[in-house]
Amino acid sequence: MKTRDGRGTSDTYCVAKYGHKWVRTRTLVDNLSPKYNEQYTWEVFDPATVLTVGVFDNSQLGEKGSNGNKDLKIGKVRIRISTLEAGRVYTHSYPLLVLHPTGVKKMGELHLAIRFTCISFVNMLYQYSRPLLPKMHYVRPFSVMQLDMLRHQAVNIVAARLGRAEPPLRKEVIEYMSDVDSHLWSMRKSKANFFRLMTVFSGLFAIGKWFGDICMWKNPITTVLVHVLFLMLACLPELILPTVFLYMFLIGVWNFRYRPRYPPHMNTKVSQAEAVHPDELDEEFDTFPTSKSPELVRMRYDRLRSVAGRIQTVIGDIATQGERFQALLSWRDPRATAIFITFCLIAAIVLFVTPFQVIAALAGFYAMRHPRFRYRLP
Repeated sequence: MKTRDGRGTSDTYCVAKYGHKWVRTRTLVDNLSPKYNEQYTWEVFDPATVLTVGVFDNSQLGEKGSNGNKDLKIGKVRIRISTLEAGRVYTHSYPLLVLHPTGVKKMGELHLAIRFTCISFVNMLYQYSRPLLPKMHYVRPFSVMQLDMLRHQAVNIVAARLGRAEPPLRKEVIEYMSDVDSHLWSMRKSKANFFRLMTVFSGLFAIGKWFGDICMWKNPITTVLVHVLFLMLACLPELILPTVFLYMFLIGVWNFRYRPRYPPHMNTKVSQAEAVHPDELDEEFDTFPTSKSPELVRMRYDRLRSVAGRIQTVIGDIATQGERFQALLSWRDPRATAIFITFCLIAAIVLFVTPFQVIAALAGFYAMRHPRFRYRLP
Protein backbone atom coordinates (compact mmCIF):
# COMPACT_ATOMS: atom_id res chain seq x y z
CA MET A 1 0.00 0.00 0.00
CA LYS A 2 2.95 2.34 0.52
CA THR A 3 6.73 2.58 0.28
CA ARG A 4 8.91 2.94 3.36
CA ASP A 5 12.72 2.84 3.35
CA GLY A 6 12.68 1.74 -0.28
CA ARG A 7 10.40 -1.26 0.20
CA GLY A 8 6.67 -1.89 0.09
CA THR A 9 4.78 -2.19 3.33
CA SER A 10 1.37 -1.79 4.99
CA ASP A 11 0.00 -0.63 8.33
CA THR A 12 -3.29 -2.48 8.39
CA TYR A 13 -6.27 -2.68 10.70
CA CYS A 14 -9.72 -4.25 10.40
CA VAL A 15 -13.14 -2.72 11.02
CA ALA A 16 -16.19 -4.93 11.57
CA LYS A 17 -19.77 -3.69 11.57
CA TYR A 18 -23.03 -5.41 12.45
CA GLY A 19 -26.11 -3.40 13.32
CA HIS A 20 -25.17 -0.47 15.57
CA LYS A 21 -21.97 -2.04 16.90
CA TRP A 22 -18.69 -1.13 15.24
CA VAL A 23 -15.35 -2.64 16.31
CA ARG A 24 -11.81 -1.91 15.24
CA THR A 25 -8.72 -4.03 15.67
CA ARG A 26 -5.31 -2.70 16.57
CA THR A 27 -3.02 -1.48 13.79
CA LEU A 28 -0.17 -3.84 12.94
CA VAL A 29 2.67 -1.64 11.72
CA ASP A 30 4.98 -2.62 8.84
CA ASN A 31 3.49 -6.06 8.28
CA LEU A 32 2.33 -7.58 4.98
CA SER A 33 0.95 -10.73 6.68
CA PRO A 34 -0.70 -9.41 9.83
CA LYS A 35 -2.39 -11.69 12.39
CA TYR A 36 -4.91 -9.87 14.55
CA ASN A 37 -6.17 -12.82 16.64
CA GLU A 38 -9.07 -10.81 18.02
CA GLN A 39 -12.53 -12.12 18.82
CA TYR A 40 -15.82 -10.21 18.90
CA THR A 41 -19.44 -11.10 19.62
CA TRP A 42 -22.65 -9.57 18.28
CA GLU A 43 -26.28 -10.09 19.26
CA VAL A 44 -28.10 -11.20 16.08
CA PHE A 45 -31.45 -9.41 15.87
CA ASP A 46 -32.50 -10.80 12.47
CA PRO A 47 -31.04 -13.57 10.28
CA ALA A 48 -31.64 -11.45 7.15
CA THR A 49 -28.75 -9.12 8.03
CA VAL A 50 -25.13 -8.78 6.95
CA LEU A 51 -21.82 -8.78 8.79
CA THR A 52 -19.29 -6.47 7.12
CA VAL A 53 -15.54 -6.69 7.73
CA GLY A 54 -13.24 -4.17 6.06
CA VAL A 55 -9.45 -3.96 5.93
CA PHE A 56 -7.72 -0.56 5.73
CA ASP A 57 -4.22 0.88 5.59
CA ASN A 58 -3.48 3.37 8.35
CA SER A 59 -2.16 6.60 6.81
CA GLN A 60 -1.98 8.56 10.07
CA LEU A 61 1.39 7.21 11.24
CA GLY A 62 3.80 8.88 8.83
CA GLU A 63 4.06 12.17 7.02
CA LYS A 64 1.15 13.50 5.00
CA GLY A 65 1.09 11.84 1.60
CA SER A 66 -0.55 12.47 -1.75
CA ASN A 67 -3.87 11.04 -0.53
CA GLY A 68 -4.28 13.75 2.10
CA ASN A 69 -3.72 11.31 4.99
CA LYS A 70 -6.85 9.35 4.16
CA ASP A 71 -6.88 5.75 5.26
CA LEU A 72 -6.74 3.64 2.11
CA LYS A 73 -9.19 0.77 1.56
CA ILE A 74 -7.73 -2.69 1.01
CA GLY A 75 -11.05 -4.52 0.67
CA LYS A 76 -14.06 -5.80 2.57
CA VAL A 77 -16.00 -9.00 3.11
CA ARG A 78 -19.77 -9.17 3.54
CA ILE A 79 -21.34 -12.32 4.99
CA ARG A 80 -25.10 -12.79 5.18
CA ILE A 81 -26.11 -14.31 8.51
CA SER A 82 -28.92 -16.36 6.94
CA THR A 83 -26.34 -18.38 4.95
CA LEU A 84 -24.72 -19.71 8.15
CA GLU A 85 -25.70 -22.97 9.81
CA ALA A 86 -26.23 -22.74 13.55
CA GLY A 87 -23.42 -24.13 15.71
CA ARG A 88 -20.95 -24.64 12.86
CA VAL A 89 -17.56 -22.90 12.77
CA TYR A 90 -16.61 -21.53 9.35
CA THR A 91 -12.90 -20.93 8.74
CA HIS A 92 -12.24 -19.64 5.26
CA SER A 93 -10.03 -17.16 3.45
CA TYR A 94 -11.97 -14.51 1.56
CA PRO A 95 -10.37 -12.51 -1.26
CA LEU A 96 -10.13 -8.77 -0.74
CA LEU A 97 -11.31 -7.39 -4.08
CA VAL A 98 -11.37 -3.66 -4.83
CA LEU A 99 -12.58 -1.97 -7.98
CA HIS A 100 -9.91 0.47 -9.16
CA PRO A 101 -9.98 2.79 -12.19
CA THR A 102 -7.81 0.16 -13.90
CA GLY A 103 -10.18 -2.73 -13.09
CA VAL A 104 -10.69 -5.34 -10.38
CA LYS A 105 -7.63 -5.86 -8.21
CA LYS A 106 -7.07 -8.51 -5.57
CA MET A 107 -5.40 -6.77 -2.63
CA GLY A 108 -4.97 -9.86 -0.47
CA GLU A 109 -6.98 -12.32 1.58
CA LEU A 110 -8.72 -12.15 4.92
CA HIS A 111 -8.98 -15.29 7.05
CA LEU A 112 -12.02 -15.36 9.30
CA ALA A 113 -13.46 -17.82 11.79
CA ILE A 114 -17.21 -17.33 12.17
CA ARG A 115 -19.77 -19.12 14.32
CA PHE A 116 -23.49 -18.42 14.43
CA THR A 117 -25.18 -19.75 17.58
CA CYS A 118 -28.90 -19.97 18.21
CA ILE A 119 -30.44 -20.08 21.69
CA SER A 120 -34.03 -20.70 20.58
CA PHE A 121 -34.59 -22.43 17.24
CA VAL A 122 -38.35 -21.73 17.39
CA ASN A 123 -37.75 -18.02 17.94
CA MET A 124 -35.36 -17.92 14.95
CA LEU A 125 -37.98 -19.58 12.73
CA TYR A 126 -40.50 -17.04 13.98
CA GLN A 127 -38.19 -14.24 12.74
CA TYR A 128 -38.56 -15.63 9.20
CA SER A 129 -42.34 -15.06 9.36
CA ARG A 130 -42.05 -11.39 10.34
CA PRO A 131 -41.63 -8.41 7.97
CA LEU A 132 -38.06 -7.31 7.36
CA LEU A 133 -38.70 -3.66 8.32
CA PRO A 134 -40.65 -2.07 11.20
CA LYS A 135 -44.37 -1.51 10.80
CA MET A 136 -44.18 2.22 10.01
CA HIS A 137 -41.98 1.55 6.97
CA TYR A 138 -44.97 -0.16 5.35
CA VAL A 139 -47.72 2.12 6.73
CA ARG A 140 -45.92 5.33 5.73
CA PRO A 141 -43.15 4.31 3.31
CA PHE A 142 -40.28 6.69 2.52
CA SER A 143 -39.76 8.12 -0.93
CA VAL A 144 -36.49 7.62 -2.82
CA MET A 145 -35.41 11.20 -2.08
CA GLN A 146 -36.09 10.75 1.63
CA LEU A 147 -34.09 7.51 1.69
CA ASP A 148 -31.10 9.24 0.08
CA MET A 149 -31.28 12.12 2.55
CA LEU A 150 -31.61 9.76 5.54
CA ARG A 151 -28.68 7.66 4.32
CA HIS A 152 -26.53 10.78 3.99
CA GLN A 153 -27.50 12.07 7.45
CA ALA A 154 -27.00 8.65 9.06
CA VAL A 155 -23.46 8.37 7.66
CA ASN A 156 -22.63 11.87 8.97
CA ILE A 157 -23.99 11.05 12.44
CA VAL A 158 -22.11 7.74 12.65
CA ALA A 159 -18.91 9.37 11.35
CA ALA A 160 -19.17 12.16 13.95
CA ARG A 161 -19.71 9.66 16.77
CA LEU A 162 -16.96 7.22 15.77
CA GLY A 163 -14.60 10.09 14.98
CA ARG A 164 -14.52 10.85 18.72
CA ALA A 165 -13.58 7.26 19.62
CA GLU A 166 -10.08 6.22 20.63
CA PRO A 167 -8.56 5.50 18.20
CA PRO A 168 -10.90 7.46 15.91
CA LEU A 169 -12.53 5.96 12.83
CA ARG A 170 -12.18 8.34 9.92
CA LYS A 171 -15.09 9.37 7.70
CA GLU A 172 -13.75 7.65 4.56
CA VAL A 173 -13.81 4.34 6.48
CA ILE A 174 -17.44 4.88 7.53
CA GLU A 175 -18.43 5.76 3.95
CA TYR A 176 -16.73 2.68 2.49
CA MET A 177 -18.27 0.33 5.07
CA SER A 178 -21.74 1.86 4.57
CA ASP A 179 -21.67 1.92 0.72
CA VAL A 180 -22.53 5.60 0.74
CA ASP A 181 -22.15 5.95 -3.05
CA SER A 182 -24.26 2.91 -3.98
CA HIS A 183 -27.08 5.11 -5.37
CA LEU A 184 -24.87 6.98 -7.86
CA TRP A 185 -25.13 6.25 -11.58
CA SER A 186 -22.83 3.61 -13.00
CA MET A 187 -22.96 1.97 -16.42
CA ARG A 188 -21.46 -1.17 -14.88
CA LYS A 189 -24.15 -1.40 -12.18
CA SER A 190 -26.89 -0.79 -14.73
CA LYS A 191 -25.63 -3.65 -16.90
CA ALA A 192 -25.25 -5.88 -13.86
CA ASN A 193 -28.82 -5.18 -12.71
CA PHE A 194 -30.16 -5.84 -16.21
CA PHE A 195 -28.39 -9.21 -16.45
CA ARG A 196 -29.53 -10.07 -12.92
CA LEU A 197 -33.11 -9.38 -14.01
CA MET A 198 -32.66 -11.55 -17.09
CA THR A 199 -31.28 -14.34 -14.89
CA VAL A 200 -34.33 -14.14 -12.62
CA PHE A 201 -36.68 -14.57 -15.59
CA SER A 202 -34.47 -17.10 -17.37
CA GLY A 203 -36.60 -19.93 -15.98
CA LEU A 204 -39.74 -18.47 -17.53
CA PHE A 205 -37.94 -17.98 -20.83
CA ALA A 206 -36.74 -21.61 -20.74
CA ILE A 207 -40.28 -22.83 -20.04
CA GLY A 208 -41.61 -20.73 -22.93
CA LYS A 209 -38.97 -22.13 -25.30
CA TRP A 210 -39.71 -25.69 -24.14
CA PHE A 211 -43.46 -25.17 -24.62
CA GLY A 212 -42.78 -23.73 -28.09
CA ASP A 213 -40.90 -26.92 -28.99
CA ILE A 214 -43.84 -28.93 -27.65
CA CYS A 215 -46.26 -26.98 -29.83
CA MET A 216 -44.06 -27.49 -32.90
CA TRP A 217 -43.85 -31.25 -32.22
CA LYS A 218 -40.06 -31.31 -32.17
CA ASN A 219 -40.23 -34.52 -30.11
CA PRO A 220 -43.55 -36.30 -30.79
CA ILE A 221 -43.26 -38.64 -27.78
CA THR A 222 -42.75 -35.76 -25.35
CA THR A 223 -45.58 -33.82 -26.97
CA VAL A 224 -48.00 -36.75 -26.59
CA LEU A 225 -47.02 -37.15 -22.93
CA VAL A 226 -47.61 -33.43 -22.36
CA HIS A 227 -51.04 -33.79 -24.02
CA VAL A 228 -51.92 -36.61 -21.62
CA LEU A 229 -50.68 -34.64 -18.59
CA PHE A 230 -52.55 -31.55 -19.72
CA LEU A 231 -55.77 -33.51 -20.22
CA MET A 232 -55.44 -34.94 -16.70
CA LEU A 233 -54.96 -31.47 -15.19
CA ALA A 234 -57.82 -30.05 -17.27
CA CYS A 235 -60.21 -32.77 -16.13
CA LEU A 236 -58.98 -32.63 -12.54
CA PRO A 237 -58.07 -28.96 -11.94
CA GLU A 238 -57.75 -29.58 -8.20
CA LEU A 239 -54.44 -31.37 -8.99
CA ILE A 240 -52.79 -28.27 -10.50
CA LEU A 241 -51.60 -26.58 -7.30
CA PRO A 242 -50.48 -29.83 -5.59
CA THR A 243 -48.50 -30.71 -8.72
CA VAL A 244 -46.81 -27.28 -8.80
CA PHE A 245 -45.82 -27.38 -5.12
CA LEU A 246 -44.65 -31.00 -5.39
CA TYR A 247 -42.52 -30.01 -8.39
CA MET A 248 -40.91 -27.14 -6.42
CA PHE A 249 -40.31 -29.52 -3.49
CA LEU A 250 -38.51 -31.96 -5.77
CA ILE A 251 -36.40 -29.16 -7.26
CA GLY A 252 -35.36 -28.06 -3.77
CA VAL A 253 -34.43 -31.61 -2.77
CA TRP A 254 -32.47 -32.07 -6.00
CA ASN A 255 -30.52 -28.82 -5.42
CA PHE A 256 -29.52 -29.93 -1.90
CA ARG A 257 -26.41 -31.64 -3.26
CA TYR A 258 -25.31 -28.35 -4.90
CA ARG A 259 -25.73 -26.21 -1.78
CA PRO A 260 -22.78 -23.89 -0.93
CA ARG A 261 -20.38 -25.38 1.58
CA TYR A 262 -19.22 -22.01 2.89
CA PRO A 263 -20.71 -18.50 3.03
CA PRO A 264 -20.75 -16.99 -0.47
CA HIS A 265 -18.69 -13.90 -1.17
CA MET A 266 -18.43 -11.22 -3.82
CA ASN A 267 -19.05 -12.46 -7.36
CA THR A 268 -17.16 -10.38 -9.91
CA LYS A 269 -19.08 -11.96 -12.80
CA VAL A 270 -22.49 -10.93 -11.43
CA SER A 271 -21.29 -7.38 -10.75
CA GLN A 272 -19.84 -7.10 -14.29
CA ALA A 273 -16.55 -6.01 -12.76
CA GLU A 274 -14.46 -8.40 -14.87
CA ALA A 275 -15.50 -7.18 -18.33
CA VAL A 276 -16.11 -3.47 -17.69
CA HIS A 277 -14.74 -0.87 -20.14
CA PRO A 278 -11.98 1.42 -18.77
CA ASP A 279 -13.91 4.57 -19.67
CA GLU A 280 -16.96 3.30 -17.81
CA LEU A 281 -14.76 2.71 -14.77
CA ASP A 282 -13.35 6.21 -15.06
CA GLU A 283 -16.90 7.56 -15.18
CA GLU A 284 -17.85 5.53 -12.10
CA PHE A 285 -14.93 6.92 -10.10
CA ASP A 286 -15.63 10.50 -11.17
CA THR A 287 -16.69 12.93 -8.46
CA PHE A 288 -20.21 14.32 -8.12
CA PRO A 289 -20.54 16.90 -9.57
CA THR A 290 -18.09 15.92 -12.29
CA SER A 291 -14.50 17.12 -12.44
CA LYS A 292 -13.78 16.01 -16.01
CA SER A 293 -13.30 18.14 -19.13
CA PRO A 294 -16.38 19.37 -21.04
CA GLU A 295 -15.48 17.26 -24.10
CA LEU A 296 -15.36 14.04 -22.05
CA VAL A 297 -18.59 14.93 -20.24
CA ARG A 298 -20.27 15.59 -23.60
CA MET A 299 -19.16 12.19 -24.91
CA ARG A 300 -20.50 10.43 -21.82
CA TYR A 301 -23.71 12.40 -21.97
CA ASP A 302 -24.26 11.31 -25.57
CA ARG A 303 -23.57 7.70 -24.58
CA LEU A 304 -26.05 7.96 -21.74
CA ARG A 305 -28.63 9.43 -24.13
CA SER A 306 -28.20 6.47 -26.50
CA VAL A 307 -28.62 3.92 -23.69
CA ALA A 308 -31.57 5.79 -22.21
CA GLY A 309 -33.14 6.02 -25.69
CA ARG A 310 -33.23 2.23 -26.01
CA ILE A 311 -34.73 1.91 -22.52
CA GLN A 312 -37.26 4.61 -23.40
CA THR A 313 -38.31 2.70 -26.53
CA VAL A 314 -38.85 -0.57 -24.64
CA ILE A 315 -40.86 1.13 -21.88
CA GLY A 316 -42.90 2.96 -24.52
CA ASP A 317 -43.71 -0.29 -26.34
CA ILE A 318 -44.86 -1.94 -23.11
CA ALA A 319 -46.99 1.09 -22.24
CA THR A 320 -48.51 1.07 -25.74
CA GLN A 321 -49.69 -2.53 -25.36
CA GLY A 322 -51.24 -1.73 -21.99
CA GLU A 323 -52.97 1.38 -23.36
CA ARG A 324 -54.36 -0.63 -26.28
CA PHE A 325 -55.92 -3.11 -23.89
CA GLN A 326 -57.40 -0.32 -21.75
CA ALA A 327 -58.74 1.46 -24.85
CA LEU A 328 -60.78 -1.61 -25.86
CA LEU A 329 -63.54 -0.51 -23.46
CA SER A 330 -63.13 3.27 -23.72
CA TRP A 331 -64.87 3.73 -27.14
CA ARG A 332 -61.82 5.57 -28.42
CA ASP A 333 -62.20 3.39 -31.52
CA PRO A 334 -65.99 2.76 -31.66
CA ARG A 335 -65.75 -0.13 -34.13
CA ALA A 336 -63.03 -1.95 -32.16
CA THR A 337 -64.93 -1.47 -28.89
CA ALA A 338 -68.18 -2.71 -30.45
CA ILE A 339 -66.42 -5.83 -31.78
CA PHE A 340 -64.74 -6.48 -28.44
CA ILE A 341 -67.84 -6.12 -26.25
CA THR A 342 -69.79 -8.34 -28.67
CA PHE A 343 -67.04 -10.94 -28.36
CA CYS A 344 -67.15 -10.60 -24.55
CA LEU A 345 -70.93 -11.17 -24.53
CA ILE A 346 -70.65 -14.28 -26.72
CA ALA A 347 -67.72 -15.59 -24.66
CA ALA A 348 -69.68 -15.07 -21.42
CA ILE A 349 -72.65 -17.06 -22.78
CA VAL A 350 -70.43 -19.88 -24.09
CA LEU A 351 -68.46 -20.11 -20.85
CA PHE A 352 -71.68 -20.09 -18.83
CA VAL A 353 -73.16 -23.11 -20.61
CA THR A 354 -69.93 -25.04 -21.23
CA PRO A 355 -68.00 -26.83 -18.45
CA PHE A 356 -64.65 -25.25 -17.64
CA GLN A 357 -62.77 -28.52 -18.18
CA VAL A 358 -63.98 -28.68 -21.79
CA ILE A 359 -62.94 -25.07 -22.48
CA ALA A 360 -59.50 -25.61 -20.92
CA ALA A 361 -58.94 -28.87 -22.85
CA LEU A 362 -59.96 -27.33 -26.19
CA ALA A 363 -57.78 -24.26 -25.61
CA GLY A 364 -54.77 -26.40 -24.67
CA PHE A 365 -55.14 -28.79 -27.60
CA TYR A 366 -55.56 -25.82 -29.95
CA ALA A 367 -52.37 -24.21 -28.61
CA MET A 368 -50.43 -27.50 -29.03
CA ARG A 369 -51.91 -28.46 -32.42
CA HIS A 370 -49.69 -30.03 -35.06
CA PRO A 371 -47.72 -27.65 -37.36
CA ARG A 372 -49.73 -29.00 -40.30
CA PHE A 373 -52.75 -27.14 -38.94
CA ARG A 374 -50.88 -23.90 -38.25
CA TYR A 375 -50.60 -20.70 -40.26
CA ARG A 376 -47.63 -18.39 -40.47
CA LEU A 377 -49.74 -15.35 -39.71
CA PRO A 378 -51.12 -14.82 -36.17
